[in-house]
Amino acid sequence: MAKIVRFHEPGDASVLKIEDVPLKEPSSAEVRIKVSAFALNRSEVYFREDQYIHPPSLPSRIGYDAAGVIDAVGEGVTNVAVGDRVATYPAFNQGDYGVYGEWAIVPAHAVIKYPTHLAPEEAATIGVQYMTGYFALFEHGKLKKGDCILITAASSSTGVAAMSLAKSVGATIIATTRTSAKKQQLIELGADYVVVTDEEDLVQKVLDITEGAGVEVIYDPIAGRTMETYAEMIVPTGVIIIYGVLDTTPTAFPIFPLLIKGAQIYPYKVFDFTGLPIVNLKVQPEAVERAKTLIVKKLKDGSLKTVIAKQFPLEQVADAHRFMESNQQVGKIVVTT
Repeated sequence: MAKIVRFHEPGDASVLKIEDVPLKEPSSAEVRIKVSAFALNRSEVYFREDQYIHPPSLPSRIGYDAAGVIDAVGEGVTNVAVGDRVATYPAFNQGDYGVYGEWAIVPAHAVIKYPTHLAPEEAATIGVQYMTGYFALFEHGKLKKGDCILITAASSSTGVAAMSLAKSVGATIIATTRTSAKKQQLIELGADYVVVTDEEDLVQKVLDITEGAGVEVIYDPIAGRTMETYAEMIVPTGVIIIYGVLDTTPTAFPIFPLLIKGAQIYPYKVFDFTGLPIVNLKVQPEAVERAKTLIVKKLKDGSLKTVIAKQFPLEQVADAHRFMESNQQVGKIVVTT
């Protein structure tokens, strides 16, 4: 028997239940992982609430990010072996393959052999944040040395990871946060400039910082009313990447100024590249391999860092979700098994 986390109905964090279930064997093209730690993502809150891109099939497992040791492999698996230390990344339906718990079975292609200097708690933070950031910044955004990027809601784990990725290629980073409470920490994590949006005019600050030029890339999980301002801050032929909708008010689309500038807008999900059959998204294998190679290389040389906001034991997984929903964190929330 092993402990896993499931929910039998959508709802608040209290629906997450720790249950003892028989240990299963992996099927063809799957691996089983003895999980040491898993990390939380905002998408899992939405999934738990049945507000995600696909509904849960109840009772449902949950979670994308975990790290541990492979203890069994299914038929046909050749990319990894029993004993390998791996981290998972989002390339599966979390309802079927969720990783919260003491063990997880995932598709063999959805793992990364992580650098040996990382502790499992650190490795558990790799998958969602760095894969999401890589495809957005480099496949869509073509971010390069000397570019300037605006990263909104930068204290989230994906925001912190995007800062690390951008810094690793020599880009200038403008980060946003609603209040000054997280400003200094964002600077310490790599932001060249921080705009406190409850206190400062975002457009004016960005134009002042860039001497009127604007930014080459905007990486944004907010959308809503702020979309109107992005057309004022993006350079001609720049790229705006929207990967979330934290502002649920109707999103204004500034089509005329964007047409004039020739800017590109990508409504973006990591699954656009890693694939998610349940919503008919196919994997882009060459892009995925580029992502894995760059992420592992930069983790090894230290140019990418893992930032853990807080750790919880498995028994407090519901409290970990509540902490995420409080928006107090800077970086990843990790649960150890």
